[in-house]
Amino acid sequence: MKFQIAAAVAALAFAGAAYAQPPGGGGGGPSPEMQAAMQNMRQACAADAKTLCADKQGREMMMCLRENAEKTSDGCKDAMMKMRAARQAGAGGGGH
Repeated sequence: MKFQIAAAVAALAFAGAAYAQPPGGGGGGPSPEMQAAMQNMRQACAADAKTLCADKQGREMMMCLRENAEKTSDGCKDAMMKMRAARQAGAGGGGH
């Protein structure tokens, strides 16, 4: 059961990173900041994902956590905000 939750949270984080990539793939994978934010979120939200979204996986789990944000722990809320900030910082470059 713990492995399923860890795998689901990992899939969720990687799906978020893929979603944050610019069109064309972005090349090189997530930035170190994004990787750190993903790892932090996996750890901080594992218990919340288990209790609030046990029947969900991948993107559905992320949506579930967002929909239940007011019920998540403070650590998970903070990790979600940092992940969002890292995603926006990575997507905000390129001022042509």
